Amino acid sequence: MSNLDLAFVALADPTRRRIVARLTRGEIRVTYLAQPFAMSLNAVSKHVKMLERAGLVRRTRVGREHWLHLRAQPLREVQRWTSQYERFWNRRLDALADFLDEQKESEHEGSQ
Repeated sequence: MSNLDLAFVALADPTRRRIVARLTRGEIRVTYLAQPFAMSLNAVSKHVKMLERAGLVRRTRVGREHWLHLRAQPLREVQRWTSQYERFWNRRLDALADFLDEQKESEHEGSQ
């Protein structure tokens, strides 16, 4: 699986997206990260491992504590890939708006 594929698989889950969102505020210990989730520490750890496999999270051990850090590079790859489609849809929607404006003008001219 490519890095982009792994990032999409990891981000497909809402719990993992919440973990990523929390990590945008800075590093955090795994035990603190797990507190707001209505699941076991073990379940949260499984989500974190998937994010690690995708390269979105880096774990650092300091003694017995595990700290998590967000890695932005995979998110940049997702953004680059999706931006291609944003440009496509912007062009399509601009063309639709132009068409509808022309239709409105034609109707307005026809009613005079």
